[in-house]
This record gives sequence, C-alpha cells and structure tokens, in this order.
Amino acid sequence: MYQVDASQRSAFNSNWQGILQLSYVHDGEMTQVAHCRSQAPLKLQRPFYPEGPGVCHSVILHTAGGVVGSDRLSLNLQLQPQSHALITTAAANRIYRTNGQEARQNVQVSVSAGACLEWLPQETIVFDQAVYRQDMRVELAPDATWLGWEINRFGRTASSEKFVQGNWRSHTEIWQGDRPLWIDRQWLPGSEETFHSPHGLASYPVVGSFAYVGKSVEPALVEKVRTLWAGHSGEIGVTRLPTGLLCRYRGHSTAEVRHWFTEIWHLIRLSFLGRPVCVPRVWGV
Repeated sequence: MYQVDASQRSAFNSNWQGILQLSYVHDGEMTQVAHCRSQAPLKLQRPFYPEGPGVCHSVILHTAGGVVGSDRLSLNLQLQPQSHALITTAAANRIYRTNGQEARQNVQVSVSAGACLEWLPQETIVFDQAVYRQDMRVELAPDATWLGWEINRFGRTASSEKFVQGNWRSHTEIWQGDRPLWIDRQWLPGSEETFHSPHGLASYPVVGSFAYVGKSVEPALVEKVRTLWAGHSGEIGVTRLPTGLLCRYRGHSTAEVRHWFTEIWHLIRLSFLGRPVCVPRVWGV
C-alpha cells in the first residue's frame, strides 16, 4: 500500500478531505455493509467474520500515513436494527506537527434499536506541535448500545519527545433522543506545565478512556473491573454511569492500557452481549 509521510505531504502542499460513509444491516442471520462511500485517504477493507455472521468486523485504512494541519476527516456510520459491527483501524494513527492550521476529524454515529457498535481504533500518536480536534456524536435508539475506547500517546517518547507545544481536543457526546447519556470534553494544551501537572498528564505520556453506554451496569461489575488492574503501574479510575461504565487510564504504556481495556471489554461482552472477546487480527500485525 502506498503511503505519504509528513515531509512529502508538505512538499506536495496538499491537504486531505477524507470521507467514509457506512451503513450496516442485519438480515436475520448476518450483519453486512449495505452501503459504503469513501474518499481518500479513508478506505474500508473487506469485512471479516471471525466470530460468525452476526458480527461484522470492519477495518478502516488511512492511506496517507497520518494527519497534518488543515486535514478534514468525516465519518458517518449507521447501524440498522439488530445489526452488530466492530470497527477498528489498520494501524496506529499519527497526528503530525502543524503546518500552521488545525486538523479535524468528525464522526457521526446512529445506532438503531437492538443494534451494537464496538468502536475500537488502535492508538493515536500525537506529535509535539500538533494541533488537532476530534468530535464524535452518537445517537442511540432505545435498546441500542455503544462500546468504545480511545488511547493516545502524547509525544514520540521513544525519541524522548514530549507534547509541550500544540493543542489537542477530543469531544464525545452520546445521546438517546433529547437525553444526553454521556458527554466527555477533553482539552490538552501543549506545555511543560501541563505535561507535568497532576491536573494534566502528571509526566505520563499515555492516556486512555473506555466507555460502555446503553445498559445499566451493576456495582459488582464495577468492582470486578477495578480488581483487573492489580499489579499494574499507571493510574486508573472506574466510574459507574447512569446507563453504562467509564474507565480512565494515565500511564507510560500503550500495551498496558490496551491489555486492561481488553479485559474490561471481555467482561462487558460476556455480561451484555453473551460473547467472548474476538480480537481483530490486524492488531497482531
């Protein structure tokens, strides 16, 4: 697959206006992609069914190799009644340093009655001096559920880089009719003070959020999630939402947070979907 790195993008003086529109339907036995429209650099791989026809595994490709200032990515996902989709990405996303403009991603999701979306992108690496904003709005019908995570590494820590210049924002809203179920607004301005502050990153480069929304979660399950953390080194928080569960991570390791989130995902799947975890095969590449 041909990819363009950040330096080449600057040389081309180009920006991307990527579009991906997906609609899933369930015919009584199988969840299928009924409609797909894409515009570079976004592309959808052929669907997979590693756990049978009921769950459609979909992998999104970003063929440009990363996001730079002035890029605009727009995703619209619709799940028809009783459909079940698991969506991930082919690789870690990279948000390169800005060319003077803000890069943006907007995701609009509609989940119909009895349907379930599992939104599990691979981690995002936010380079120093990046300016980026992502917005996700999810509309849940009654008896619909949404499960998702977000894992971010701020700075290329393998190269001793920290996120001390730039700006990162992430806004997620989940609604059911005119009722907000969960609204999460995060903002991290790049600076030495924010990087080291206990109210910022507390010197940790990796943060993550995991949320399950749509069904009430019993206190006993919340305690199970907390016990899964024993023996790890970062900082965590687990909160019971009015109709769901929220987990936070702050630490040094994307492997550590992914392992914990995967264990939580396994618990949620068994408890509410009657299925064990089926890890997408692209994660092993």
